[in-house]
Amino acid sequence: IHLATENERYLRELSGEVGRFREAQIVEFIFLLSEKWHLDQSARYQAVEILERFMIKQVEQVFKSPREGRKSSEQGQGKGRSSLKDEIYDTFVLRLVSCIQLASKLSLHYNIVNSDRALKFLQSLKYSYTKQELLESELAILKTLHFQINVSTPLAYVELLLEVLGHNSCLLPAKPLHEMCMHLLDFSYLTRDAIYDTLLKIAIENSTPSKLQIAKFLTVKEDFMLLAVGIISTSAFILNPKHWNQVVEHLNCITGITSQSILEFSYAILKHIIGSTAP
Repeated sequence: IHLATENERYLRELSGEVGRFREAQIVEFIFLLSEKWHLDQSARYQAVEILERFMIKQVEQVFKSPREGRKSSEQGQGKGRSSLKDEIYDTFVLRLVSCIQLASKLSLHYNIVNSDRALKFLQSLKYSYTKQELLESELAILKTLHFQINVSTPLAYVELLLEVLGHNSCLLPAKPLHEMCMHLLDFSYLTRDAIYDTLLKIAIENSTPSKLQIAKFLTVKEDFMLLAVGIISTSAFILNPKHWNQVVEHLNCITGITSQSILEFSYAILKHIIGSTAP
């Protein structure tokens, strides 16, 4: 109930820029770096979400700057829009590394990414940041997000729903189902745009969605509960199609998401896994 409420609140407060910083290359960068540093899966998903929220705030600041810049220029202070954009570009890799650092500290895991490890990596990319700049980068992210960085990720939704399925006597063994879900969640992050593009075309029964339809579909793309349900459903189908209907029925009862919506999401994921339009 708590996660469902949190999900609904998040969807009500969506920014128009949401999702722009979950591009495949960015996500892949975070996943590979998290793997290099031996972080658990929760940390890398959290790093993606922290970076997404922070960068949206930065972009919103750029859009506000022309109006605010005129006021501040009269007082001889403030940054122009171009200088803000330049700062975002110039510090992007630093911010990304800082988001992974913060996520590693939130995961309650012994393997925290300290400043020495982060600086060594940045130096390998020919950046010459100092420990002070690294600390200031973390603080900038924390302050911009008002220290609210312990956000729920789709992984939390998947694991909680799996727990409920286990209590409801799901016929599929828990460990293989969890492992398959982790693989598919990674896959869905890395092929996010393609999967949701397919899902949108299924929903509107049209291969050329309008700008309005794309804008309205944003809440679907950001619905973590729907994503979690789709991941579990698809994993169940891959592991044992015989039990798939039972799993879908349980997910429908638990979340209220219709069986048709679950089916369509599973189809969209499977289509991009096997690279075919066959049912």
